[in-house]
Amino acid sequence: MKKSIFILVSLIMLLVSCDSYNKVLTTNNIDYKYEAAKAYYLEGEYVKASQLLESVVTLMKGSDKAEESLILLAKCYYDSEDYETASQYFKVYYTNFPRGEFAEYARFHSGKSLYMDITEPELDQSDTYLAISELQLFMEYFPLSSLRPQAQEMIMTMHDLLVEKEFLSAQLYYDLGNFMAYRGNNYLACIITAQNALKDYPYTRFREDLSMLILRARYKMAFHSIEEKKLERYRETIDEYYAFKTEFPSSEYLDEAERYFAEAKDFVKE
Repeated sequence: MKKSIFILVSLIMLLVSCDSYNKVLTTNNIDYKYEAAKAYYLEGEYVKASQLLESVVTLMKGSDKAEESLILLAKCYYDSEDYETASQYFKVYYTNFPRGEFAEYARFHSGKSLYMDITEPELDQSDTYLAISELQLFMEYFPLSSLRPQAQEMIMTMHDLLVEKEFLSAQLYYDLGNFMAYRGNNYLACIITAQNALKDYPYTRFREDLSMLILRARYKMAFHSIEEKKLERYRETIDEYYAFKTEFPSSEYLDEAERYFAEAKDFVKE
């Protein structure tokens, strides 16, 4: 059987090499065009393969090649690194064939395609949220899939990306400090942003950095406060220090944290 398949593919590839691509593209023989597309795919000619498949995939609806042609089209775009289009076609597949032969593969790769296309943390993260949603749906539909660990790992990576974006926002508020203070307390905005990130993603690898940033911001907010608010805010700094030290007793930031604690404690004692 394998030998027969190999011979068939070899013949198709020979035919494709003999005929010009334009001739294949304009033929009305759907089966020939489809087999040629598969041959181009095997040769790594993904653009040519996808163009041929685009012209036949609709015509193959209802046939025994409908599923295979659609999943192959999605794979063409995936392998050519057009991940946005690949995700769309994987989604078309599992929408049309929710229990199809390639449904598990399509759901996983719809999410993975979006994952492969995510941007730097400074940029818009809309696609990251979409990728997380797709992979979560994949795990709901296929909870016992062998691909589940990969999906979980990608989701954790994207969670960290989203946290990093929040960390950068919190850091920006901190760096602004009292600048443009008439628009609000930047240190307080830093604290709230960091706290929300920790609440939404408690297991992030940025947990220690975010916690330290909160402590820094509390100290700075106390230091720059008007006199009637200093005592309360230095007490909050002390509370934040104890929480940080309890969770991160061996932190590389501990010396810095101790300085804030010592200054806050001296003020509270006065």
